[in-house]
Amino acid sequence: MKAMILAAGIGSRLRPLTDHTPKPLLPIKNKPLIEILIEQLEAAGFRSLVVNLHHLGHQIQEHLKDGSRYNVDIEYSVENQLLETGGGIKKALNLLDKEPFIIVNGDIYTDFDFSTLPKALPKDSLAHLVVKKRGKGQTGDFSIKNNEIESRGSQYIYCGIALMSPELFLNSPDGPFSWTRDWLFGLLGKRRFTSQEHRGHWTDIGTLEQYQSIQ
Repeated sequence: MKAMILAAGIGSRLRPLTDHTPKPLLPIKNKPLIEILIEQLEAAGFRSLVVNLHHLGHQIQEHLKDGSRYNVDIEYSVENQLLETGGGIKKALNLLDKEPFIIVNGDIYTDFDFSTLPKALPKDSLAHLVVKKRGKGQTGDFSIKNNEIESRGSQYIYCGIALMSPELFLNSPDGPFSWTRDWLFGLLGKRRFTSQEHRGHWTDIGTLEQYQSIQ
């Protein structure tokens, strides 16, 4: 099974840090964030990776190269126009084969064990999402019952990790779009989506304050 790291974003809220360094290369405890994610994926058995690139993407490619020093194989999907999460995944489908694949946001810091993801999608499920109970000051994404995502809601937040079928992107928009906000949310109640709860550490590195909190 392949895994895709979403690493194309500009990281506007982390400026000036991201003016000259792409967010996935910002160090966390002296190691670039994307290296931490790659090592976690490799430890869980994911050794065929796709990384999408846009903002200062050449720096990421020059740093990671073919991935051999991490014991993985890395292919790159270069976006001349920033395509957001949905458009970025859709553009890379030709590199992800025709089987379900893992996606990981390139701006999360977590102790999630990727080996706990299911080896295949549950029957009829288009995607299986890792979620966390909403914390103080956070905005929720879903209402969930018995690991089934029922609707939009404030109960759980999406952790930026999912197992998904390429079928999810049939009839999806062209160009830039968010795979959750612009696509998944509209399919809730019409198609099946499953989930698992992560109870460990997870930080979405979106702001300078969030970045500084994990140093």
